[in-house]
Amino acid sequence: MNRSVRLMTCVVALSCASVLDAQAPPAPKTVAVLVVMTAKRGVERPQVSGMLSDEVRATVRLYLDGKIREWFARSDGNGAIFIMDAKNVPEAQALVEALPLARAHLVDLQYIELSPLTPLARLLEPATAK
Repeated sequence: MNRSVRLMTCVVALSCASVLDAQAPPAPKTVAVLVVMTAKRGVERPQVSGMLSDEVRATVRLYLDGKIREWFARSDGNGAIFIMDAKNVPEAQALVEALPLARAHLVDLQYIELSPLTPLARLLEPATAK
């Protein structure tokens, strides 16, 4: 192969590689939704305490129905963290916003979609010779 053909082949290969790199990878699949529940500013503890037994019963129902995978108390005492078995934020919102404290507007809610750690897929690719 002559030098100009090799040079042209390299240019084409590099331009194709840059086009492929420029394309965004597909969005990772959501496997769960993290919900951060925080007591609203200005809400007094007696307001929350008065509803706590209903809140716990409703939360246990979600857990037993397989909707909550894990739950944690916040170490600062200001709420809870849920890992919801939900495909997206709207699905998690429908479940969490039906809980008594959320219905009473006593908590702030933050939703974060979780997905597998996609860079780990590189570990499965065949090793390339250097």
